[in-house]
Amino acid sequence: MNRTYIADITPGARYSISGFVENLRNKRTMAFLVIRDITGKLQVTLEKEKYPALAAMVDQLTIHSVVTVEGEVVANEYVKMGGIEMLPDSMKIESIADALPIKDDSEIDSKLEFRWIDLRREQNQLMLKMQTLLTGSMREFLLNRNFVEIHTPKLIGAASESGSEVFEVKYFDTKAYLAQSPQFYKQMAMASGLDRIFETGPVFRAEKSYTNKHATEFTGFDLEFSYVTSVEEVMHMEEELLAYAFAKVAEKYGEDIKRLFGKEVIVPTVPFPRIKLRDLYAELEARYGYTVDDSAKGDLTTDAEHLCAKFSMEKYGSEFLFVTDYDAKERAFYHMRDEAGVPMGYDLIWRGCEITTGAVREHRYEVLKKQADEKGLADDVTFYLQFFRYGCPPHGGFGLGIDRLTMLFLGLSIKEAEFLFRGPNRLTP
Repeated sequence: MNRTYIADITPGARYSISGFVENLRNKRTMAFLVIRDITGKLQVTLEKEKYPALAAMVDQLTIHSVVTVEGEVVANEYVKMGGIEMLPDSMKIESIADALPIKDDSEIDSKLEFRWIDLRREQNQLMLKMQTLLTGSMREFLLNRNFVEIHTPKLIGAASESGSEVFEVKYFDTKAYLAQSPQFYKQMAMASGLDRIFETGPVFRAEKSYTNKHATEFTGFDLEFSYVTSVEEVMHMEEELLAYAFAKVAEKYGEDIKRLFGKEVIVPTVPFPRIKLRDLYAELEARYGYTVDDSAKGDLTTDAEHLCAKFSMEKYGSEFLFVTDYDAKERAFYHMRDEAGVPMGYDLIWRGCEITTGAVREHRYEVLKKQADEKGLADDVTFYLQFFRYGCPPHGGFGLGIDRLTMLFLGLSIKEAEFLFRGPNRLTP
């Protein structure tokens, strides 16, 4: 028989299922197995005297062994899992599991050593299914708005963006770098006339950060679109995108996320609140007595970022907060500046954590070159500047970290929110 997913099984028919043995009670005359696949669990009830060959197989089984079982599925009101059970007449042992080296309550670093086992937990499988839906929903949103998906190179010939925090690799007889952002190539796509593009792909950051939100490799969701003249257009695109994707996640997985993680999926109301950085610092001081030195007020401090969660809920009733009007020295050289020299960009804070930096980009060659010179980057970004010499539309965009979004959705650390975490001290498995 063809395999059927457990979630698709109904009583009154014969099925074949495959999965892990999650639980096993091997009695004298009866054996009760709980088989789990990616979609759910099913009790398998074996009459050992009726099927002695199957009983002998059950005697070999251990928890997390993998089996394929066939039999009639019947209703049984005494079975807690959905009120149905399988009465098997055929079984195949696919593999026998050794005793597991980790438990559900093991330390996170121990779990990461055996991540493939840890990923079998229901919470982790829900995490990755939720992440899949989140990314797919954002992709769907953009495809419905005439965006084109691209895939930019991750091996590049010059250090991207800041010229620091990049991994250098040997590339035949020269050097290459792992891309810390697709930013330059996103903008090249604008100069190519692609008009609206997005990408989902790996991002590399060579920074020795040991916080619960930093990783040396993570998955970025980036987009860029042309004929943007106001940062409001970029912020509106992002808030619409997130509201759409969050609604999809809440509809399909909201109850499961609350059950397994104790977190409510709150679909945000559009528009998100906006506040200028200087006004935010004034609010934080007036409300909570939080102060920073004037020299630090051109950027958002980590403590201020955390306070944004409380402030935004108190003042606006929103988990989200756009913060604008950063100091030019704290922003990337390719951010367009207004007449007063203020970058036309923003950070988006969600649940007290920055999830996005977005901006209108500078597309005028001479202005862009001057701003790169100010940062001492002109030589490093020569190849990038060429994109703007032959005509380029005004444009803007932003990037999201899929793993950081997942982390905040479920109340995890970044180590738990990635399929395989990479950090300064973690390069395997």
